[in-house]
Amino acid sequence: MNNHNPHNPHNPAEPRQDAPPAVDIANVRKSYYIGKMEVPILHGIDLAIRRGEFLAIMGPSGSGKSTLMNLIGCLDRPTGGNIHVSGKDVSKLSEAELAQLRGYEIGFVFQTFNLVSRMSVFKNIELPTLANRKPDINPGKRVKKLLELVGLSDRAHHKPTELSGGQRQRVAIARALVNDPSIILADEPTGNLDTKTGDGIMNIFEDLNMDGRTIIMITHDPEIAAHADRIVRVKDGLLVDVDVNN
Repeated sequence: MNNHNPHNPHNPAEPRQDAPPAVDIANVRKSYYIGKMEVPILHGIDLAIRRGEFLAIMGPSGSGKSTLMNLIGCLDRPTGGNIHVSGKDVSKLSEAELAQLRGYEIGFVFQTFNLVSRMSVFKNIELPTLANRKPDINPGKRVKKLLELVGLSDRAHHKPTELSGGQRQRVAIARALVNDPSIILADEPTGNLDTKTGDGIMNIFEDLNMDGRTIIMITHDPEIAAHADRIVRVKDGLLVDVDVNN
């Protein structure tokens, strides 16, 4: 693991500050409907996330942070405003184009791992390539490389139920990386782990960030958020605070 200082936002893999953002959010609003009743969740979010940035999103339950993450991840569409992901206007993409953008550019890591229990570790990591695969990726070779990266080469043929929580999260990170995405979205990635295991997972995220990947992470833990370059706080569907760690 590297010696990245979590309080130093400057790393050698980070592009110029004037480079186009990885994610550009402009006056984004999101409402859901219960019958004919509108339930507004986000009330106009403006946020630019630099390529190569490590961003933490914090906020109480019901604040809108998970809704914001779903919009960034192209799992949902905004009610109003615009989101550009890797330079593409999400609102103008078809469902097939959205699926390809997710598959190529975004890797997802969840608090509950979301692994398929009947599949081996190898097959779980390989799974995203079955729906979307970049032409230059050989799934078999890629999975073997990622197993080495997360230190689980000797667990390739185990089932998730045979692994510890930390090992399962490492599998989930490898799965998120299998299509070599530029953006990693992590929703409470250490929430089900003890402190020591969580620190090991954060070391992996720091290494990925040092390699130039954009990391966007939801967390409730200030110590975990301190690993990020920048912390944004969401409350009642609005951005209420931005901190730069230095």
